[in-house]
Amino acid sequence: MSKPGWVYLMASAPRGTLYLGVTSNLMNRVQQHRMGHFEGFTARYNVKRLVWNEAYPDIADTIRREKAMKFWKRDWKIRLIEEHNPQWLDLAVDWGFPPIGD
Repeated sequence: MSKPGWVYLMASAPRGTLYLGVTSNLMNRVQQHRMGHFEGFTARYNVKRLVWNEAYPDIADTIRREKAMKFWKRDWKIRLIEEHNPQWLDLAVDWGFPPIGD
């Protein structure tokens, strides 16, 4: 039986810097981003707000979706976020994470 997975988009602020990722444990991955466990891009640009995610029952399908989305234009990603989360709310707050200030 395959592991489930999530493709997710994080942002520094509404319409700010975007980061596209894939994980098998979204709650843990959000915590890692918020705690600054990853050096580099997300730490440099303060990308900590979960603004969109999509679950898949099979991690292989998840990885395929993430790889396809890597080629998307920024405008397409923004449109996807705004279709599901027009106010760019931090979705992790619903799981008990503290809000990220703007």
